Amino acid sequence: MSATGAPAGPGMRADARRNRQRLLDAALQAYTEHGADDASLDEIARRAGVGIGTLYRHFPDRRALLEAVYRDQVEDLCTGARKLQADTPPGQAGEALERWLRALVGFAATKRNLTSSIMSGPAKSEVATSCSAMIRESVEGLLAEAQRAGAIRPDVDAVDLLRMSHAISIAADLPNSHPDQADRLMSVMLAGLRPAAAQA
Repeated sequence: MSATGAPAGPGMRADARRNRQRLLDAALQAYTEHGADDASLDEIARRAGVGIGTLYRHFPDRRALLEAVYRDQVEDLCTGARKLQADTPPGQAGEALERWLRALVGFAATKRNLTSSIMSGPAKSEVATSCSAMIRESVEGLLAEAQRAGAIRPDVDAVDLLRMSHAISIAADLPNSHPDQADRLMSVMLAGLRPAAAQA
């Protein structure tokens, strides 16, 4: 349902799906370079190799495009979580959780201006709410597997992990932060999440 900026459905023609994805890719690149508020829609259409009319057929306004790009990136992140759950042996569930948390912190660092633009405004949008729920569901699944494997303390919950990861991404972005600040803080956090026997 491209008229609302919603994900491409099975009824969309192949060329329309390709154009939509080109626009999402071009918008992400422009947002990364210029910031979500300063990227021109004309420039995004030009980068995607389509006319501005095609952009508006898929995304009726700037906000719709912004939300579609954000959702696309969150879906990729959460697809990675599902793949880790499916492909990781139970004995390595702790490592799977660690890999995904590091990916989450990296996502927060590289998509900061995109996230802040999504979260701005008088009310939290449906996209922001649904994406937050997707991220929480992803960490809940990985955390449950890691706790069953005895790799993470049983008193830790998904909200703990999300808040600590968010704090790490903010701390790593502070002026004069060490280049590997996020990695170092993540290692400290993960050490504290392990059961006492594993820390000994």
